[in-house]
Amino acid sequence: MSRYTVGVIRDFIAQHFLIGGDWGRENVLHSHPYQMEAIFEGDQLDRHQYLLDIAEVKVALDGLIDRFADKVLNQLPEFADKNPSLELFARILAEGLARSIGTGSLTALTVKLWENDQAFACHRIAFG
Repeated sequence: MSRYTVGVIRDFIAQHFLIGGDWGRENVLHSHPYQMEAIFEGDQLDRHQYLLDIAEVKVALDGLIDRFADKVLNQLPEFADKNPSLELFARILAEGLARSIGTGSLTALTVKLWENDQAFACHRIAFG
């Protein structure tokens, strides 16, 4: 387990419909008030005693969220011919965030994605 953890949260709304099964109302286009928690882990602080610069994370998150907010996920290339599940969406967000911030001295990144106040999925990427 890493010695330091830093998290940043973003809220956004996106739409989707599930495919490939009979999930009732979930098969019809609908919105979710997503909340994304980006949780960064590492063992070393930088010269400013930061694990990473939260201001830079916020800029990266804004760009990432803009890609999906107020969109129909099924219509985006990331979800082409795939069920836009909460689990897949968490992975797509984690991989996109990892690409945009770089990993530096981080040991892991976890994205916890809530689709409402009762359900979430996580995707964790270990570095190094």
